[in-house]
Amino acid sequence: MSMWLATDGGQQTGNIWALIWPFLLMFAVFYFLLIRPQQKKQKQRNSMLNELKKGDKITTIGGLHGTIVEITDDTIVLRVNDTTKMTFERSAISSIVSSAPAASE
Repeated sequence: MSMWLATDGGQQTGNIWALIWPFLLMFAVFYFLLIRPQQKKQKQRNSMLNELKKGDKITTIGGLHGTIVEITDDTIVLRVNDTTKMTFERSAISSIVSSAPAASE
């Protein structure tokens, strides 16, 4: 009877690794195909939002095109045409269409 216990104990350890291995492999696949690219994309977006400055021509997530007139930590005022100015959250900016030229000192 002791022979059965010794043999079963060794097989159970092997069986545990055989059960865990597919889950580890699946997690690695999810990490490299889903999690890591999403983190990289979020980092690029945060970088783009931090680099915004007056004069940049941008597009909002709603599709509105405008030029940045005023900018604070969390809001942006856009000039849509000659007379219309609209205030948006900084997070509502989708992309920079063209960047303002650097100010010469």
